[in-house]
Amino acid sequence: MTNRTPLAGIKVVDFSRVLAGPHCTRALSDLGADVIKIEPPRGDISRYALPGDETASMSYYYIQQNVGKRNISIDLNFPEGREVVRKMCDSADIIVENFRAGTLKFFGLDYESVAARNPKVIYASISGYGQGSALSHRSAYAPTVHAESGFVGGMIDHLGEDLTVKRHDAYSHADIYTGLEAIIGILAALHHRDQTGEGQYVDIAMAATMLAVNERVHADLSDVDLGAEPAALGPADSPFFKTSYGDVITIATSVVSSLTFPNYIAAMRRPDLASDPRFATPAARRKNLNALYQIIQQWILSFATAGELDAQLDEVKLAFGVVRSVKDFAGSDWVKWWGAIEEVTDRRGKAVRIPGKPWHFSKTPLAAAREAAFRGEHNIEVMKEYGYSDQEIAALTNSGVLLTNIPPRPSPSIEASAPPDSDDVLKQAS
Repeated sequence: MTNRTPLAGIKVVDFSRVLAGPHCTRALSDLGADVIKIEPPRGDISRYALPGDETASMSYYYIQQNVGKRNISIDLNFPEGREVVRKMCDSADIIVENFRAGTLKFFGLDYESVAARNPKVIYASISGYGQGSALSHRSAYAPTVHAESGFVGGMIDHLGEDLTVKRHDAYSHADIYTGLEAIIGILAALHHRDQTGEGQYVDIAMAATMLAVNERVHADLSDVDLGAEPAALGPADSPFFKTSYGDVITIATSVVSSLTFPNYIAAMRRPDLASDPRFATPAARRKNLNALYQIIQQWILSFATAGELDAQLDEVKLAFGVVRSVKDFAGSDWVKWWGAIEEVTDRRGKAVRIPGKPWHFSKTPLAAAREAAFRGEHNIEVMKEYGYSDQEIAALTNSGVLLTNIPPRPSPSIEASAPPDSDDVLKQAS
């Protein structure tokens, strides 16, 4: 086993904000890359989400996506600011941005401009519709991409057409999935560079991602009439049941499908249901779904414990899961065993619980999560690494090129966990 993390020595310049890009670069940081987030004067809008400490511009949302990254705040409207960032890009292994297509070209920080100085760079752009399409100019957010890519339509087909009922779920799938697809593209490009010495541009589109992660696209595009049969596999028709011991569970297969109905009747020791005219065909089972559901529900209520039910369902390879809140799951023994939740400080004396890492490596252990940075917290540290003197840093700060938003120390009762103020940062960097 080595002490080196998987991406030790990799430098990342992170222009991204809000979710898709920050989720990507947080993973790179978790894997050991040195990620420097470049934040504009207004700050990443996700800093102001709720819950969080508004006085410190440190929302829990921001913390979850930005732990472990260093932070430098630069106004790119100044030529001097753009030159600082160009120097950073000159030695970067990876650059990540998720602006609307063409935004960084305005500042001379697009792939072509950067690669002319650093041909080995891996430059990843995350956007709604890619960089060169007829839709590249459009703003893209998870709900709009969900709608246009068929995701919301699939939910409506499943849940019904009453548009007075809320259809968007609570999660930004397009952002998270696209961040993950960006990581895949970046790591593939790094491997190519290791083999050839060539950097390259990686263009990732949210709309394409939502098709790529939709396991039912083939069925939706097939024009095959399945009748009453559900499309094979997938969670859409997985039923929910109550148990005698107070849990609500879901079983991961349809009671209607001809592929899985036999598993249910085998688990219940009810072969007679196969010849029952109410359940003999998919169409009959769908028509008499309530009756079939009640038979299964009463059978499930006959079990006194989850272990007994699991043993019976496992005989026929039916899996079930208990419906839990995130808070309940976070307190489970499994989560503690895996380290799936980590605790960091909000920099104001409060603990914030965030997702841990989804990987365990046998040779390259990962470090615990580090706290999220204030805007511009590492200006001095980073600028010195790129060869700037104290006098040059002071001049750039006084002219408004470099900015910081490090709040005053909190009250003495929580001072021990407070961040250093700007004077302390200067002393430490010196």
